[in-house]
Amino acid sequence: MSFLPKMLLSLLALCAALARADAAFLARPDVQRYIDEQVAAGALTRPELEAVFANVELKPNIINIMDRPSTARPWYQFRPNFYSERLMGEGVAFWQANEDALRRAEQQYHVAPEMIVAIIGIETRYGGNTGSFRLADALSTLAFDYPRRAAFFRDELTELLLLARSENINALSLKGSYAGAMGLPQFMPSSFRKWAVDFDGDGHRDIWSNRVDAIGSVGNYFQLHGWLGGDDVVVPAEVAPGEALDKLLADKFNLHYSVAELRAMGVSPLAPVRDDAKAVLFALEVAPGEMRYWLGLNNFYTITRYNKSTLYAMVAHELAQEIRNRYLAARFAATPAP
Repeated sequence: MSFLPKMLLSLLALCAALARADAAFLARPDVQRYIDEQVAAGALTRPELEAVFANVELKPNIINIMDRPSTARPWYQFRPNFYSERLMGEGVAFWQANEDALRRAEQQYHVAPEMIVAIIGIETRYGGNTGSFRLADALSTLAFDYPRRAAFFRDELTELLLLARSENINALSLKGSYAGAMGLPQFMPSSFRKWAVDFDGDGHRDIWSNRVDAIGSVGNYFQLHGWLGGDDVVVPAEVAPGEALDKLLADKFNLHYSVAELRAMGVSPLAPVRDDAKAVLFALEVAPGEMRYWLGLNNFYTITRYNKSTLYAMVAHELAQEIRNRYLAARFAATPAP
C-alpha cells in the first residue's frame, strides 16, 4: 500500500471519529440536563432542542482562542487599526448608500448617523466580516466545554434558540463570531432579542443582510443605553498627579462624579463643559511613555456599554467625527454652485 492511500485512510478515520464525537454530544449528561431544564421551564420543546444538538459540531479551537493570553495594546498601536483610510472611505460610502435609514434613525432614536456608521464599520467593516462560525456550534462549545464562563454562554445559547424560533430561522443556519456575536453590528443573541428592531417593517429583524435593520438596531441600542442627542462625547483634560488621580483612573467605566467634583480633585477640562455634567477620567498612551487625559461624558459612557473598552469608545468617536467631516465635504463638493 502506498503512502498516499495510508494517509487518506488516516484522514477518513479521523473524520469518522470526529463525527462520532459530535453525534455523542446529544447524549452527554450535561447536555441532557440542559435540555431537561429548558423543557421544564417551558421555553423550548425537547424535539427542537434534540434536533439542534444532534447536529452540533463542537469547535475545540474556539477554546484555544478564548484562552490565549491577551495583552492590551496601547492607544498608539490600537488606533491605526480602526482610524484608517479604508474605514473612513467605506464609512462615507455606507452613509451615502443608506442616507434615508440613517436620517430616520437619527429622528427616531436621536443618535448621530456618524456614530451608527462608525460602530458598524469597526464591528464588521460594513458587513465584510461578520464571522464564519455556526453560532450553535460556537455557543454550544463555550456553554459546555468552557467552564470559566459556561453560565454566560449557556444563557446566550438559550437566547439563540429562542431567537431562531421567534424569527422562524433554523438555528443551525445562523453564523457569527467564535464568541457568538452576529450580524453587521455583532449583537450577542441576548442583545438581539432585547434591542434589535425591524426597521424596514418587513416582519423580520435581520441584522445579517439587511442594512436598514442593522442601522435601526444600533440606534435603538444606543438610545436605550442613554445616548443624548447633540451632547459631546469627550473633552481633553489636564490632571494633578497623586493618589486621587490613580483612584479616578481605576474607575474608568463609571459616571460617579460631576465635572465640578472632578475639578475639586485636580482635573482641569481643556474645553467648555457644564459643571453638573457627569464624567469619567481616562488616560491613553498616545506615544511610548506619553499619556494624555480626557473626560468621557455621558455619550462616551454609552459607547462603553456597547464595548467595555476606553480604546474602543475613543476610536469610535474619532472615526465617527472623521467620517462625518468627509461625508459633509463630499456633499458640499457635489452641490452645484448657485
